[in-house]
Amino acid sequence: MARNLLTIGFDADDTLWHNERFFQLTQERFAGLLAAYADTDHLMARLLDAERRNLGQYGFGVKGFVLSMIETAIEVTDERVPASVIRQLVEAGQDMLRHPIELLPAARQAVETLAPDHHIVLITKGDLLDQERKLAQSGLGDLFDSVEIVSDKTRQVYSRIFDAAGGAGRALMVGNSLKSDVLPAIEAGAHGVHVPHMLTWALEHAAAPATEQRFHHLDDLSGLVSLVEEIG
Repeated sequence: MARNLLTIGFDADDTLWHNERFFQLTQERFAGLLAAYADTDHLMARLLDAERRNLGQYGFGVKGFVLSMIETAIEVTDERVPASVIRQLVEAGQDMLRHPIELLPAARQAVETLAPDHHIVLITKGDLLDQERKLAQSGLGDLFDSVEIVSDKTRQVYSRIFDAAGGAGRALMVGNSLKSDVLPAIEAGAHGVHVPHMLTWALEHAAAPATEQRFHHLDDLSGLVSLVEEIG
């Protein structure tokens, strides 16, 4: 196994298990509930604006998403949204917080294979309780040497985490988001591996650093072990 790399960081949502599809299903439910007040495209644009505006206050995760839906519903109905609709939006959020965990292909194999010879750390953002629930239900928890649930993923955050485990120069971060998982990790001095998911939140879109030597792309996690060996 590659000794040149000490630390392997994994994103959680839509890298190890499905997540975004539950948000999209709830958005469809949201659009149906408010169909009498606005068309779907307008609603989605207003919701995205609310999410972007509220990130600094609510952070990432289901709870902030539900609050943004409620705020959008109030706005597009000129404060006439029925209480029954608000109740159904809250219930939709509760359903999301209970959704079962489904691992993505090769996720378990990749973590299990790399764990014996590397410091394996889960680096995820979102609601603390929800992320802890998903990790516990995933069955992968015992494979991680440490778990970092952060408010956002920045160069400073990756530097802190990787410096505590041998340095960013000997670290690699794996994730589906170029904006959160790959680019800031590379800025911190680590390798960044983009493993795209079929569904990606609009606020996570970014351009790939195609000329960066520490940038890597994999179609899925089945190629991760070979990539780690190659880098090493």
